[in-house]
Amino acid sequence: MSNLAYNIDYEERYEIIEGVKTIMSPSPTWIHGTIDSTLVMIFKNYCRKNKCGLVFGDNIDVHLPDGNLFMPDISVVCDRNILKNGGTIYGVPDLIVEILSKSTAKNDFGAKKDAYERNGVKEYWIVNPIDKSVQVYHLIDSKFKLDYIYHIYTPVELEQLSEEKLAEIKYEIKVSIFDDLIVDVADVFYDI
Repeated sequence: MSNLAYNIDYEERYEIIEGVKTIMSPSPTWIHGTIDSTLVMIFKNYCRKNKCGLVFGDNIDVHLPDGNLFMPDISVVCDRNILKNGGTIYGVPDLIVEILSKSTAKNDFGAKKDAYERNGVKEYWIVNPIDKSVQVYHLIDSKFKLDYIYHIYTPVELEQLSEEKLAEIKYEIKVSIFDDLIVDVADVFYDI
């Protein structure tokens, strides 16, 4: 008897970045997957409770108006009218999260960030599993403005900060597209 796991007809995963077909990197690490599933759960629970949108994890195509095709790690969609053709997104999600990896960081900070900005994504998060940080950008006057870089600090790092710097640290992310969703940064990196 053959092992069907080795006989699956695999469809190549790709994105179209500025007109260039780009093969997706290998499957994510468990750390990437843990962060992804945690954030999807947080956003889904909020959206279900408040009936205010849908949340999609990795592997859903997002066809942006400018012709770019991406598979963001997380997309939050408040307007169901952009969901078309068997479950793909044709339009602009309200919030997008990209979780960095060595092979995607350049695009996440560069071409993808530029395309998300140009197409009108209202909020963009870049999550860095290495230094346990979340960069949050808000679209203001058609440009992404860095809201804040949220970090998880070690006890040693906290001891080295002045009282003034300690007072400036923010531990909760206010999600701008919703009235009352606040995400604790520690929850983003829970179990990591």
